[in-house]
Amino acid sequence: MGRRVLILEMYSKVERIFYDRVFDMWSAIKKYFSYYPAQEKVAKLLLQYGLSVKKGGIYCENIEVPALRIARALGVDRRAVTVTVETISINKELREFFEELHPVPFFRDIAKIMGWGVVEIVPEDPAMTGILAQVSKIIADAGISIRQAISEDPEFSEEATLTIICEKDVPAILIPKIRKATGVKKVVIH
Repeated sequence: MGRRVLILEMYSKVERIFYDRVFDMWSAIKKYFSYYPAQEKVAKLLLQYGLSVKKGGIYCENIEVPALRIARALGVDRRAVTVTVETISINKELREFFEELHPVPFFRDIAKIMGWGVVEIVPEDPAMTGILAQVSKIIADAGISIRQAISEDPEFSEEATLTIICEKDVPAILIPKIRKATGVKKVVIH
């Protein structure tokens, strides 16, 4: 039991470090595009969807995504997309970051089809550390395995949520326990 608590405490610290680094990176990205709203929109979309910039283009893993498609999706001129890619490509800090982005599948909408449970947590403060660690422990103590945990970035969502996909439905009896976790504002079980 002590080992599980130690791992969860370490995970909480890693969670905070990751949040700080992503927040710092977004601040760095914004400084390059703050005078160009269309380019900032493009950079934000790339980050939000895990689209990388390499070889002078935009990629979803190894599939090139045409600049025109990105422009249409955002309602910006194609040239804004092209200039954003050029800016990222010539700037070492941006290039190193955007070259390593990868999209991640999100299982929330297929969970019921697969017979999995979904727990959505709305935090009081998305920057608060330890929410995932506490909720994970409650779920694990109930003997339920977690398949995926995705936390929305407050930079991209007005109400950032933590979505946890479990191997099976989460019993309603866990809702009060999860609600009592520090930093949890609201719990929705699907």
